[in-house]
Amino acid sequence: MCLRPRQHGILYFRQGLYADFSMELFYIVAGIYGLSVWKKSKAKDEKVSTSGISRTPLAVWVAIVGSYAVLHAAIYFLLVNFTDSTVPFWDALTTALSAVAYWSLSRKYVEQWMVWLAVDLISFGLYIYKDIPLTAGLYALYSALAVAGYLRWRRVMKSYATES
Repeated sequence: MCLRPRQHGILYFRQGLYADFSMELFYIVAGIYGLSVWKKSKAKDEKVSTSGISRTPLAVWVAIVGSYAVLHAAIYFLLVNFTDSTVPFWDALTTALSAVAYWSLSRKYVEQWMVWLAVDLISFGLYIYKDIPLTAGLYALYSALAVAGYLRWRRVMKSYATES
């Protein structure tokens, strides 16, 4: 049984995973944003003959960690004070990590795959705990895809580095 995105949102809401429910809307907006950023960078990449994939600079990591911390705290606060969530810390954690992973993806930072891997592994455990085994299985698959994505992007990044 494969759930359409709208059905995932309903499932998350019914299970008290309110931040995951809100992520369904975020994914639409983030997808549009990411496509626009990639479209702009594609024209630039063609001029300089690179993949656009790079390592995350240290200064950006500092901003990512800070953004994650603020997002996690804000989402946790909302879940604790305005919902009946039984897993506010974990729901906020995966949601905040997903937000920064999506932003890192839009910038083509190779390490975003490791953030996705963390999200997927934590989500797997969360969905097992919430007794949603099919969705947990989906996140196990996502974990494997995150590892494969990281290895592929790293290989592409290195192949462009050796061409230069």
